[in-house]
Amino acid sequence: METTLIILKPDAVQRGLMGKVLTRFEEKGLQIVGMKLMQISPELAAKHYEAHQGKPFYNGLVGFMTSSPVVVLAVRGVGAIGVARKMMGATFGSKAEPGTIRGDFGVSNSFNLIHGSDSPEAAERELGLFFKDGEVLSYNRASDAWIYDMASGSPE
Repeated sequence: METTLIILKPDAVQRGLMGKVLTRFEEKGLQIVGMKLMQISPELAAKHYEAHQGKPFYNGLVGFMTSSPVVVLAVRGVGAIGVARKMMGATFGSKAEPGTIRGDFGVSNSFNLIHGSDSPEAAERELGLFFKDGEVLSYNRASDAWIYDMASGSPE
């Protein structure tokens, strides 16, 4: 099982897409194990996007991410990072395939609705930035037996 960070960005919150996007992850079978509505501080945004410091889009990105509340999710499942990124679609809504979150809800090449960790290392780092100890939960869901084939003893 992997746990990944998902951020519903200010444009998703302002457009009232939170429930629709959250529903997609749940309907896919991924488990929400942490969630909060929060205002990202400039300091947290700078830490989250430190790899982009010095790039031409950096200041605009930090300004955008601090402009409105966001929803931060910890999402768990088998291959959750890859599954979530596939569900998100291409970075820019104008290039994202229909059926993906960005393809169905976005057209902008700036506002792209959602962030998802791109690797296990990034997920661990990013989850640690947005969730304190004890805020990402572990719990059993009765539906897991109907989401994953457990015949081999581990989820497939």
